[in-house]
Amino acid sequence: MEDFSNLVNWETLYDNSATFKKNKPIKYGFVEEFFERKFYEKLYKTYPEFDKNWYVNNEPARSAAGRRFNDTFYVGPEHQVDDPTLSKEWNKIKRYFISDEFTINVKKYCGIPIKRIKYFSFILLRKGDFQLPHIDGDKTVKLNMLLYFSKDWQKGDPGGTYISSKEDESTIFFEPYNLDNSVVCFPPSTPKSWHGTRYIVKDIKRQAVALAWE
Repeated sequence: MEDFSNLVNWETLYDNSATFKKNKPIKYGFVEEFFERKFYEKLYKTYPEFDKNWYVNNEPARSAAGRRFNDTFYVGPEHQVDDPTLSKEWNKIKRYFISDEFTINVKKYCGIPIKRIKYFSFILLRKGDFQLPHIDGDKTVKLNMLLYFSKDWQKGDPGGTYISSKEDESTIFFEPYNLDNSVVCFPPSTPKSWHGTRYIVKDIKRQAVALAWE
C-alpha cells in the first residue's frame, strides 16, 4: 500500500471542524497550512504552466482556465494511471485525492455524508478573470473543496472564491485572502451557497485545484 503520510496536516483541519459545523448561514471552513509545507512547496513549484493542455472558459458568467488530470473531469478508472505531463508530486496527491483514506478524513472534518470525489480539476484565474455568484446545479455534489497555490496574495485583492447568502456580491460573508497553502470547504448547492470570484484587476495568477464530493 502506498504511503500517504506526511502530505496533509489533518490535525490542522480537524481543529477547524467545530467551526465548520457551527458557521452560519451555511457550514463552511477555511484552513491554512493544509499540506505539509515541504510537500506543498513541491506542488507549488510544479503547478502546471498554462499551455495547450488547458482549456479556457469565456462565458458571460465566467472567465477562467481549467486543466484536467489525464484529460478527464469525472473520476473513473483512468485516474488510476499517472499523467505524464504532471510532476510525481501531483500524480501522488491525485492518487491520494481519490483514495478512501482521503475521503474518510474529509468526512470526519465536515460531518457531511460524502461518499467519494465525483470530479476535480486545476483552475487558473488571471487578470480580467472572474466568476459571477451562482449556486451549483449538480445537486448530487455535497461538498466543494478549493485548494490554493498562490503566494504573496494581498489582503483585499479579489481572486479567492467568496461565499454569499444571495446572488449579490454585497452579501458576501466569507472571502479568503491567504491563498498560500490554504483550503476553503462548503456545500455548493444550498439556497445560501452562492459563490464566485470578484474581477481580478492585477497581473497575478490564482492557482487552485477544485474537488467535488458526492
